[in-house]
Amino acid sequence: MKKSDALKRREILKKGLTGVGVAAAAGTISAPAIAANRMEVTMVSTWPRDFPGLGTGAQRFAKRVTDMTDGRISIKYYAAGERVGAFDAVDHVASGDAQLYHGAEYYWKGKHPGFAYFTSVPFGLTCSEMNAWIRFGGGQELWDELSAQFGLKGLMCGNTGVQMGGWFRKEINTPDDFKGLKFRMPGLGGDVIAKLGASPVSLPGGQIYENLISGSIDATEWVGPWNDQIMKFYEAAKYYYYPGMHEPGSMLSIGVNKKWWDGLSKSDQLVIEAAASMENDVMFAEYTAKNGAALQQLITQQGVKLRKFSDEIYDAFGEASEEVYEEVQKHSSLAKNIHSSFVKARKETGAWAKISDVEYIAQRNRVLGF
Repeated sequence: MKKSDALKRREILKKGLTGVGVAAAAGTISAPAIAANRMEVTMVSTWPRDFPGLGTGAQRFAKRVTDMTDGRISIKYYAAGERVGAFDAVDHVASGDAQLYHGAEYYWKGKHPGFAYFTSVPFGLTCSEMNAWIRFGGGQELWDELSAQFGLKGLMCGNTGVQMGGWFRKEINTPDDFKGLKFRMPGLGGDVIAKLGASPVSLPGGQIYENLISGSIDATEWVGPWNDQIMKFYEAAKYYYYPGMHEPGSMLSIGVNKKWWDGLSKSDQLVIEAAASMENDVMFAEYTAKNGAALQQLITQQGVKLRKFSDEIYDAFGEASEEVYEEVQKHSSLAKNIHSSFVKARKETGAWAKISDVEYIAQRNRVLGF
């Protein structure tokens, strides 16, 4: 038997890197190593299963990691409510009961207000500006510092772009019209409308429609025309306002259990980062492609009344947001550092956008008549 084994090995070596030799060597040596390194990973999310954009984007990310590793890293995806509730995802991952979540960081602002900046905040950053801050403006480093306090690591994994201002049962003409409204709006945006006399309500996406239909809430924001049409909010509220001051470029995230992340090889970390980064681009492209047509259908087919917030209302939003930011900065030195970094990025990227994107789009649309 030993002589036979030796002859087989010599035959493989003689064939060198020819197709048969490589196949034989791989079948003899590599396959058991791959099997031994297979990882079963649990991922939870804050979205309903198969929900267009948010949910399907999370599922695309999970499948992409599995495909990129030829199944060596196999991610089992659970939508909101299938394993834990939507707002329980962060604790589930921080505890190590799951390795990953896909969600919106501002859902965790009750743990630390700094989390809100890593989704979107009032008068905040657009998608391109957010990408610039996270990648080149110190945003990722601050996010890492914050997340580490809770045993987590965060990665960009999607963006919905500029969101709409919300759905209302009645017209909103002045800041006083917000008084007494039960308004579904999470994050620091909810704190802003509270300054105007509204009662902010935080609900996961799967519970908004039923609360709006029943009258438990008077108004809601969600995302934009594509998602909002699917949710059928127009059945309860016909006034659709823009632009949303609260979420001008809502970034979604992958939250990773930090202990598990630190134990991964550098190559596996890069695979997960690459898959998340790709979804960050793909999701934004999808929303950009689909929102326009959906808005026209809402207006022409569902009888939705499109309205623009007045300058008076926007000025009130601005004053209230400054009050909110003063309170946020008092929370901790880290909150103050995050805010300062965000403000610097907003000023620098905003100044460039004013003479690039903003002016170009305004002139293009003027010339072409749309």
